[in-house]
Amino acid sequence: MVKLIKINDRIWYSMYEEERDRPCLGYVRGDHWSLAVDAGHSDAHVKEFYEALRKESLPLPTLTVITHWHWDHAFGMHKICGLSVANTITNRHLKEFSDEIQVEGVNKFLSLDPSIQKEYADGRKVVIVPADIEYTGKMDLDLGGISVRLFQSISPHTDDTTLVYLPEKRFLFVGDSISGVFPTWKRDPKKTKELMRTLEKTDADTCLGGHWPVMTKRELLTALAEDGL
Repeated sequence: MVKLIKINDRIWYSMYEEERDRPCLGYVRGDHWSLAVDAGHSDAHVKEFYEALRKESLPLPTLTVITHWHWDHAFGMHKICGLSVANTITNRHLKEFSDEIQVEGVNKFLSLDPSIQKEYADGRKVVIVPADIEYTGKMDLDLGGISVRLFQSISPHTDDTTLVYLPEKRFLFVGDSISGVFPTWKRDPKKTKELMRTLEKTDADTCLGGHWPVMTKRELLTALAEDGL
């Protein structure tokens, strides 16, 4: 069962789960709109996340931002409330992977990792849809009382990384950008340094990744420099 953790009066998140490789899902409450960071692994993940929001009397998301195209972050998108937002490269990957499954079936996808088989046990259907809204470069949002900046970044994990920054709270959602390439998890040193430079340029004090606990920006940069994640 998904449990929400409160950061402050604007930010909540659900803790990651290793067994089904469910990442942290972020939530930002504005005065007019609310925003989720990532859509989760499947319709079941979305359902549990929304139940946790209702339990805390939080409105369901008006917008859901996708940090990158990977299944555990994006394949719940067909069941979200409101509209979804992703960069153009993320949408391209989602469309290509959807086409591949249409032709080859789901067995190749399910065999990628045991966690995927657990998430899609009992014949749960794999549904892949693109985001409703595309952006390129950066996109600024005003949720009412809190602003959000979406921007693309070089990352050793994928070529479609979106970082989600909340300037008023100096809080940065980094998704899986700090990780290496699936399934070896090796990081390209050049791309890692590029990401570190991007992180250093932000005014963020606190960061949250997809599969890690909350860290200060300094802790995160130190871990990346030491290859400690």
